[in-house]
Amino acid sequence: QVQLVESGGGLVQAGGSLRLSCAASGRTFSSYFMGWFRQAPGKEREFVAATTWSGGSTYYTDSVKGRFTISRDNAKNTVYLQMNSLKPEDTAVYYCAVCPNYRLGCSDGRGYDYWGQGTQVTVSS
Repeated sequence: QVQLVESGGGLVQAGGSLRLSCAASGRTFSSYFMGWFRQAPGKEREFVAATTWSGGSTYYTDSVKGRFTISRDNAKNTVYLQMNSLKPEDTAVYYCAVCPNYRLGCSDGRGYDYWGQGTQVTVSS
């Protein structure tokens, strides 16, 4: 059974940084995209970033380009989201999820299943 466990959230001032981690287990993930999503209070969940398991290709929503970086450590089956220059509007619960390569839309947030429990990120102004 696939398990995804996020960690690294917390409270940070605007302009600060956080690094989120997502530890994956339960199967071989070499044929999966790994993605990060977020959901702010009262809003729908939105796509943030994705990477192929090889790390050769990464994708970002426009609002985080240049500030966030997705990366992975295949030896640890872990995907990271480095978040710099954080803004109050980045406040949300952040989730990781997986998308099989054969599904269309993995690179823009579609086709994901097996979600983690989420980690709270709060950015104060």
